[in-house]
Amino acid sequence: MNTSTHPIPNLVSKLSYAGLIPFVGLALLVQLAPTPLNYLSAESLAGYGAVITSFMGALHWGASLHTLGNAPSGDRWVDRNAWIWGVIPALVAWVALHIYIPVGLLIMASTLIIQRNLDQNTYRYYFSNDDAREAFMVMRNRLTYIAAACLTWAAVVILFIQV
Repeated sequence: MNTSTHPIPNLVSKLSYAGLIPFVGLALLVQLAPTPLNYLSAESLAGYGAVITSFMGALHWGASLHTLGNAPSGDRWVDRNAWIWGVIPALVAWVALHIYIPVGLLIMASTLIIQRNLDQNTYRYYFSNDDAREAFMVMRNRLTYIAAACLTWAAVVILFIQV
């Protein structure tokens, strides 16, 4: 694939979209599987949601590692806030795992959306190529909204549809 027409490598796209399989599959199992498999699916979905929520925060640490050992840039995001923001989603996801599962799923869905909204403004610090950043954000938008929809749907099923 020519990177001048599509700056996201094919492997990155495939791995990213494959990451939706557990979200979609487990959300369907929450709704369609018999008890106790539906409960196990909800727990598994919460665990996977926590892993992905944490991963998305950790991207900030990974992108910021190149600044270690350098003199402070004078930019508050680069010097301080990216490191802080990088751990907050993991802490939120960890707390979400310890509460009533549908509420935890909704917290993680909200966190993914909040992360995406913040990241659209902060990724400019990490990408040296605007086309790559824009292509990544298109992919990120799709992934985030589908993952958040699956987490939300599973919560709705547990709260209002399953008896």
